[in-house]
Amino acid sequence: MADWVLHVDMDQFIAAVEVLRRPELAGRPVIVGGRGDPTERAVVSTASYEARAFGIGSGMPLKIAARKAPEDAVFLPVDHQAYEIASADVMAALRALPEVVVEVVGWDECFLGVNTDDPESVARAAQEAVREATELHCSVGIGDNKVRAKIATEFGKPRGVFRLTEANWFDVMGDRSTRDLWGVGSKVQKRLAARGISTVRELADAEEAILVEEFGPRMGVWYHGLGSGQGPAVVDDTPWVARSHSRETTYQQNLTTPDQIERAVRELAVQAFDDCAAEGRPVVRVHLKVRYAPFETKTLGRKLPGATEDREEFVAAALALAATLDAEREVRLLGVRAEMTMPDAAADTGRTPVRGRI
Repeated sequence: MADWVLHVDMDQFIAAVEVLRRPELAGRPVIVGGRGDPTERAVVSTASYEARAFGIGSGMPLKIAARKAPEDAVFLPVDHQAYEIASADVMAALRALPEVVVEVVGWDECFLGVNTDDPESVARAAQEAVREATELHCSVGIGDNKVRAKIATEFGKPRGVFRLTEANWFDVMGDRSTRDLWGVGSKVQKRLAARGISTVRELADAEEAILVEEFGPRMGVWYHGLGSGQGPAVVDDTPWVARSHSRETTYQQNLTTPDQIERAVRELAVQAFDDCAAEGRPVVRVHLKVRYAPFETKTLGRKLPGATEDREEFVAAALALAATLDAEREVRLLGVRAEMTMPDAAADTGRTPVRGRI
């Protein structure tokens, strides 16, 4: 028997939870976001498959989604508590599977580690366990590491199972765009294209030194390995330790004065710091996110002189970043993130080699 990594991803999780609560919505385009009012400033948290057929997707402003949506579309508010309960039920069902290690990576996804000669049977057992416990459906990607398992899930959606390993990696992925790789966004894709790298195979065949020159010694090596589907293969069920806490608000009316922005940043900074203080962990860095009207986003960061448990010191650092914003521009969104010290036991686990938890 061999060690396998399975990636379980709930199908349209938030929308599916809402349809379970409101069976009459089955088959209709369902869009969940903000307070469920498409005239307000908020973004789509999730869209049902029926809504996605109209080009509506996560992160899209609700107002744009409303323009794309058909007349029978339903807009619903986000209900965090309901999703947390459903997620806990899903993970409990998966943990009940025999001889399976479960590593939770979000509300709607996790990795399973299992030693077996038939990973497909384990995948189907996972799907059945989730369905029986929650009436929800999931897709499962099978891989010889986390990267391949994660990418495989996309080929299994919805409600399917797909295996992606070193043996079929280039057959499946070789001619696909680098954008199809987990962790490669549009900006990285453009930077790779500027270096003459457009496909997964071209990324794998590229000289690592070129990628290191472009992205630095850590990211360059990571992206080069992604071209061959390389990644960690150990599934770890120890609790995940957050690296930061953030608070963010989209304002229904643009902030137009320095006083308005200062008050808003102070409020967000206090909330983010208090989230860290509740864990008993000092803060070492502050980040400020701003979205100017109409829709240009920038992020600023500053390392604190030292780890601090002083709220006012952190707030002052956030306000110092806010003072550098363009005073001539109106602001529609602000966010403050507090980055914490890591506990000794979690500081060097290797579970976050570049970005995200893998």
